[in-house]
Amino acid sequence: MSIKSDSWIRRQAEEHKMIEPFTAGQVKTANDERIISYGTSSYGYDVRCSKNFKIFTNINSAVVDPKAFNPDSFVDFEGDVCIIPPNSFALASTVEYFRIPRSVLTVCLGKSTYARCGIIVNVTPLEPEWEGHVTLEFSNTTPLPAKIYANEGVAQMIFFESDEPCETSYKDRDGKYQGQTGVTLPKT
Repeated sequence: MSIKSDSWIRRQAEEHKMIEPFTAGQVKTANDERIISYGTSSYGYDVRCSKNFKIFTNINSAVVDPKAFNPDSFVDFEGDVCIIPPNSFALASTVEYFRIPRSVLTVCLGKSTYARCGIIVNVTPLEPEWEGHVTLEFSNTTPLPAKIYANEGVAQMIFFESDEPCETSYKDRDGKYQGQTGVTLPKT
């Protein structure tokens, strides 16, 4: 298994539509303002989050149950900046739509700019032949409100290619999150 470089990512995006929309190179400014970068990096791709968020709230005193998740535990918010309450979290989705090749496993890591502010990005691996918008979880580990900026870089995808394709892909298993768009809540 090998980690893939920016040139491999560019080829996959252009020839196989692995990432749409795709940005070759790093974007660091918008409207003459510095932003948190997104686009291709040396060995990965920095994704952006959309402006649609689900902010966790406990106004209903619900129990978090992954087998019977109550969607009323979230408040929907749309905007350029999402404020996550202290010691809470929010969900968003990537701007980018992914189509992962059969021989590739993709791992997501948070960007250092957010990590240094106590904001953790959590995403499970993108399995071979999974496709969709990635649902991102932002945990605010601080005792203060925290900002997440829509349409700016929030996490980095790293692509690992195997020497041979997997025997059974996510698509073969009819994975429950296949083809998801927007923020997708837990399913069983």
